[in-house]
Amino acid sequence: MSDYVVSARKYRPDSFESLIGQDNIARILKNSILRGQLAHAYLFCGPRGVGKTSAARIFAKTINCANPGPDLEPCGVCDSCRSFAEGRSYCIHELDAASNNGVEDIKSLMDQVQIPPQVGRYSVYIIDEVHMLSQSAFNAFLKTLEEPPAHAIFILATTEKHKILPTILSRCQTYDFNRISVPDIVRNLQGIAAKEGITVDDRSLHVIAHKADGAMRDALTLFDQTVAFCGSDVRYEDVIRSLGVLDYEYSFRLVDALLAGDYASALLSFDEILGKGFNAQHFIAALSAHLRDLLVSRTGGLDALLDLPDSLRSRYQEQGGRCSVKWLYEALGVTTQCEAGYRLSSNPRLHIEFALMKLAFLQNAPAATVAVPFPTPAAASAPKPSPAPAASAPSDAPPAASPRQDFAQSAHPSQADAWAPPVHETTGGHGPAGVSGSAAPAAPAVSEGSTSPAGKEEPVKKSRVKKSGASLSLASLLGEEEPDIVQPAQGTAPDSGLPSDEELAAKWKELAAMYGSQPRLSNALSNANLSFRSEDERKIVSFTVTNEAQKKWIEERILRDLEGRFAKLTDCGRIRLEPVVPPEEEQGPRIYMPTEKAEDLMSKNEEVRHLVVDLGLDIK
Repeated sequence: MSDYVVSARKYRPDSFESLIGQDNIARILKNSILRGQLAHAYLFCGPRGVGKTSAARIFAKTINCANPGPDLEPCGVCDSCRSFAEGRSYCIHELDAASNNGVEDIKSLMDQVQIPPQVGRYSVYIIDEVHMLSQSAFNAFLKTLEEPPAHAIFILATTEKHKILPTILSRCQTYDFNRISVPDIVRNLQGIAAKEGITVDDRSLHVIAHKADGAMRDALTLFDQTVAFCGSDVRYEDVIRSLGVLDYEYSFRLVDALLAGDYASALLSFDEILGKGFNAQHFIAALSAHLRDLLVSRTGGLDALLDLPDSLRSRYQEQGGRCSVKWLYEALGVTTQCEAGYRLSSNPRLHIEFALMKLAFLQNAPAATVAVPFPTPAAASAPKPSPAPAASAPSDAPPAASPRQDFAQSAHPSQADAWAPPVHETTGGHGPAGVSGSAAPAAPAVSEGSTSPAGKEEPVKKSRVKKSGASLSLASLLGEEEPDIVQPAQGTAPDSGLPSDEELAAKWKELAAMYGSQPRLSNALSNANLSFRSEDERKIVSFTVTNEAQKKWIEERILRDLEGRFAKLTDCGRIRLEPVVPPEEEQGPRIYMPTEKAEDLMSKNEEVRHLVVDLGLDIK
């Protein structure tokens, strides 16, 4: 029969010095032994595989050791230490609460507690996975835990502290064990590899340490698994293949493709990763971690935040230096959003591929965010104008505002310069140039202050200017040619072409009738008082509503739809609607009760009043 023992058992800590990553707890326990200030109950809690049960055993051995060392380490040669090592100790007892979680098990333990130790000074009871005890078992344990015999000490260990009753927690000294850091795990694995005669590089040990997620027991288990696959000569390529870990090379190669805007290579790399059996969600998580490491590596003074071998740090610094902080910030936003929506997506692969395409386009994205507004019905139905003939030198006057431009400015005030659609020259009253049956001949370009053929000096009415670099349209983003902007010359006022107040009032009734399927809204629009004002070459139509709640509902739910329909009715996109609540002194008496409603109806309708009187109806 083989005498092989797994590393997690063979190299289990047996002294405070060999307890990895829990120096503070080891110091507290040694000081309490040195000063003779031992509590009757301890609670060791923390993640799996960090040394909770090992620390409890070391503590129990030390307080019963007849000849502890100068650093309060158990001697290992006295009767108490030897009996514990051989598994026959009568003063150190271990109980698995997962399989002994009933009231009868606790009662049996209580009877055993009354017996004093035969060897050593204390009877130590280590209860592992104590959160598995039932409610009745916890209640039966309370009194003994609060006032145990002088020779009894309880050490409770758990990974789920929140499941323990507060009455139990208040009777114990609680020690929270931390996850073991990657450097500590790597150093411990290096020592074990040296003792076992195994050759392994730092990159392989870092992969094992990262996959262990702060648990030394998991790290030792993965180390055994790797040695079983690779033998005594452990290579990095074999480690990532045996443990199913995504290679760093994929992340470096993917980021290079994204920086170059090569989304095709990024999609092919993703397909290759999926072809090797990797989970898609793990892939996007690994990409997020890689972007985070790039951000940390390019920022000075953050080296302590990188748990990477020295051979990789230089590569991260080199690639991180080629990435701007803004790009990394936006890329992390894309990947984290992709992670959050992965489980809700009906097509997870497409969800990640779309995220990769967005990352590829980040590097070449324009500096200003382009806001593409919803076109108004009038703008959508208008025929597409053809480019006007060539014009003269540019003028300094501002361009005439178009309906779509006004809409974009009102919808996105902070991005008003990001949308500048072309304004086409019109010919007389025949609509856009190139649409009417006979196109007018192109007149020669005339500069400001020039003289007409008749000898008169005439101001220039219109001139053409090129769009500035800050103004971007959808056509320019798609790489299509777009006509120049027609701009009024300086000193001339643009023709607003806004409908009159009477026309707007007439169209308002048609707007109210369009919401016949919603009687309350239609009635509110029909009874609203209208007021009109001009502002920045736009028409503002204010309509009254009953109260602030109604105003808020209209602004949040239906105002955009109202403006769209009204723009279609008036054939003008430069009209804005504004719900207002009139002051209380301007509001008439509010009618709530049925009697008041009937009296109001009678006062407004003479026939209704006569009908009530003739029939002797009771309106109360």
